Amino acid sequence: MAVKVLDFWATWCPPCNVMKPTVEELEKELAGKVEFVKYDVDQQGEMAQKYAVMSIPTYVIEKDGKEVARISGVRSKEEFKSWVEEQL
Repeated sequence: MAVKVLDFWATWCPPCNVMKPTVEELEKELAGKVEFVKYDVDQQGEMAQKYAVMSIPTYVIEKDGKEVARISGVRSKEEFKSWVEEQL
């Protein structure tokens, strides 16, 4: 799959928990177009360091292995979906 959304989150992060249902819904809606990869920053801190994640939730879109977009914080489902679809 050429387009990935990297989801940096943590269990103790209230905004991450707010975004979780949105991410799960879009994962189903965009199946076959986008691969969602979740990184728990407590368990996979090396990935957060690799991507220089300073706050969570942070979402990084990779296209063909290169970062093309990044946002942090809570977004509406419509705004988040639109942001992802802009990269398809």
